[in-house]
Amino acid sequence: RKKMDLLLLLIICQCAINSIKTYSVSKPNIILLMADDLGIGDLGCYGNRTLRTPNIDKLAAEGVTLTQHIAAAPLCTPSRAAFLTGRYPIRSGMAAFSRVGVFLFSASSGGLASEEITFSKLLKQKGYATALIGKWHLGMNCESSNDFCHHPLSHGFDYFYGLPVTNFRDCKPGQGSVFLKGVQKSLVIPIQITGIALVSLAVVQYIGLLKVPFQALGYFLLIITISLVVLIFFFYHFRHLNCFLMRDHQIIQQPLSYENLTQRLTKEAMQFIGRNTDAPFLLVLSYLHVHTALYASENFKGKSKHGLYGDAVEEMDWSVGQVLDMLEKHNLSDNTLVYFTSDQGAHVEEISSAGEVHGGCNGIYKGGKSTNWEGGIRVPGLLRWPGVVQAGAYLDEPTSNMDIFPTIVKLADAQLPSDRIIDGHDLLPLLQGKVTKSKHEFLFHYCNAYLNAVRWHPGNSESVWKVFFFTPNFSPEDSNGCYDSHVCFCHGGFITRHEPPLLFDLSRDPEEKVPLTPETESRFYEILRVVHQAVDNHTRSLHAVPNQLSWDNLVWKPWLQLCCSSLSQFCSCDYESGGSPLQLHLG
Repeated sequence: RKKMDLLLLLIICQCAINSIKTYSVSKPNIILLMADDLGIGDLGCYGNRTLRTPNIDKLAAEGVTLTQHIAAAPLCTPSRAAFLTGRYPIRSGMAAFSRVGVFLFSASSGGLASEEITFSKLLKQKGYATALIGKWHLGMNCESSNDFCHHPLSHGFDYFYGLPVTNFRDCKPGQGSVFLKGVQKSLVIPIQITGIALVSLAVVQYIGLLKVPFQALGYFLLIITISLVVLIFFFYHFRHLNCFLMRDHQIIQQPLSYENLTQRLTKEAMQFIGRNTDAPFLLVLSYLHVHTALYASENFKGKSKHGLYGDAVEEMDWSVGQVLDMLEKHNLSDNTLVYFTSDQGAHVEEISSAGEVHGGCNGIYKGGKSTNWEGGIRVPGLLRWPGVVQAGAYLDEPTSNMDIFPTIVKLADAQLPSDRIIDGHDLLPLLQGKVTKSKHEFLFHYCNAYLNAVRWHPGNSESVWKVFFFTPNFSPEDSNGCYDSHVCFCHGGFITRHEPPLLFDLSRDPEEKVPLTPETESRFYEILRVVHQAVDNHTRSLHAVPNQLSWDNLVWKPWLQLCCSSLSQFCSCDYESGGSPLQLHLG
């Protein structure tokens, strides 16, 4: 009888344990931490020995480190669209056919379409509290300045505190401009043509070869003058018009102040966690670090070994630690999946006007942001979930930031959309060691809307083949980036096409130094044949959608401009500074 009682007790205890585990595996809290332009070589857990990132390294030690984690695009806007939807950005119209591959203005009409299904929408439907804190960069309005069709709150987030566009050099006085050089280059030829045309008209008018009505000439001059005035006004007031902080639909600081900015973002994240300790929540903390303009608070400025860039990395690491401490404080760590990544690789061309390096380190990998060399798309990928995910493990299989969508949707007991292709795959079987091979046999690497390269990891091989159809022309030629143009572009004279395509085996040549040839790889043409067949299959799965990054959707439209005061007051307000001081420990 005693043995029966003991056995029954053991069964009851085991059932209790199983029920706890089942509860924790279904509907855990989700925290997604995304850096901006952070290089994989900037973190201690990926080999950096001079920058101090103890909190991010702790995530790695207590979870899984993905060593071949791939961003779906090497630029902010398309990468973030893919992250939220689990789909290649070409499927949602978030891949540009023009030179400009991201949104530059708050009053553009393009953005993540309302038809797209984000993981935040699906989790909200399952009872999750959802918040986005930090950078958005996926559009704001469509037809009026208050329709908010692309706003985070229209894509499943209950709460938004952050920047609608991104962090530009132009947002911070004294940090230079990302537009000035380009605008100057773009305006030189039109101004020269206009000047020549006016002089020519004056000459033919004077010698009597052609009679030009003064009224027509006046209208022409008026149009040119108005265009120049609007252009000068816009760029002179760029900071006020594009660099502002919002809470939900309201502007609370215009222009943005960088004072204690990371502390404010962190405080918002901690308060959101504190408000939702009794119900499942999704928190996306999208850092402004380490996109330029670089900044750091007084507690971190001048403290790192890598100038202002290093200060910004170490301040971000502090913020990660604050979030993890908040989970510990409320006993939420064991029921929370935490993910850390970057939207793409480091921007290697970022150098300040004073010559200081403002871009990060991509480790051994070639290239950086805006390219599909490994340095542009191989990003940090850390996942921690105590008791569920293996601690201290390394996963070398190809994974994608698109995989987060199906992973957390499944954890929330939600259904994946059945009316569209989802390109990501559930990571949990890999993270738990239940399977050893990634479902990503192929990954397609787009440069804007142009298929640039393909990665093939055969199921029966350790090789990871990578095929390039074209590569960017670095400038200077012997450099590691496009320093003359600040970023690399995807078409025309900015690229070199390859026929046959370049072929690398990343398992033997992760630095992409030596392309393989038919002489050095006996399966050369067979590999290309398989990849071309995969491209054909992939291309057939694409359907035409509105281009959200067309010139019409990219340009500044004054009627869409968000402004917390009248334009005559230069869109200025500050509802942040009047609040109570931040009560955050800056240790």
